[in-house]
Amino acid sequence: MQAVGQCSVCASRAAGGLLRNPTDLSLLRTNKNGLRRGAACIRFISSRKPGVQKLGERTDTEHISKAPLSVGRGLYAIPFTQQLENLSHDSLIRRAASVVTDSSSTFLSQTSLALINALTDYSKAVHTRIAVQRRYLASLGKLTPAEKDSFLEVINGQRAEASDRLHECKRIESTWINAVNLCKMAAEAAHTSGAEQASITVRTNIQVAQSQVGEARKLSADAEKKLAETKVEEIQRMAEYAAFLDNNEDHEVHEAYLRED
Repeated sequence: MQAVGQCSVCASRAAGGLLRNPTDLSLLRTNKNGLRRGAACIRFISSRKPGVQKLGERTDTEHISKAPLSVGRGLYAIPFTQQLENLSHDSLIRRAASVVTDSSSTFLSQTSLALINALTDYSKAVHTRIAVQRRYLASLGKLTPAEKDSFLEVINGQRAEASDRLHECKRIESTWINAVNLCKMAAEAAHTSGAEQASITVRTNIQVAQSQVGEARKLSADAEKKLAETKVEEIQRMAEYAAFLDNNEDHEVHEAYLRED
């Protein structure tokens, strides 16, 4: 705007000087600088293209478009090309509900991954304990005292490892349940505010998380079932071994009695 005003002033000055006395060469020389400025301004105006804005220039439209966006800067960057009705309170609420569903879905995915890994580690610890315990039962009567102590130490270590893993599963599961409940609340809030797609998405995420965690729970349940079977087998095997030792002791006592006779 300043450039256009300057151009008009320069042109009017130069033209005015010529029209008042076109034959006056001295006046023409005096207005020579004014003519040069006017021609430069005209070339400047003609060289500018519509819609092109140079670096550092600011327009009133840009200033106006940035004003209403400062309120929602923490939520979403709203393009200037959107209609004014998209900046209504309902629109902002829907956007906020979408942000809540996204955040709760992220919380759910992270806790689900942590719980699945914890259940997997627990299942591995239980299977390792079962394998060591069965090897020990199969070796009863064949082990030296040192080997027996070594086996029992390993079994106790695996029992403690499985117990720690189970405690970790319960701790993470509590957080995971909170994440599921949070997602359900976010889905309901999104549905109420009109963000139906966000509500559907978070409900789908809940179903997927529950399915994946359910598979991991099945694996840990199978491991616990095998551990229970191993405990029953251990009781039976230890009873048989104790009976075997009693029979051998009675047999040795009977032979000693006969030798005394």
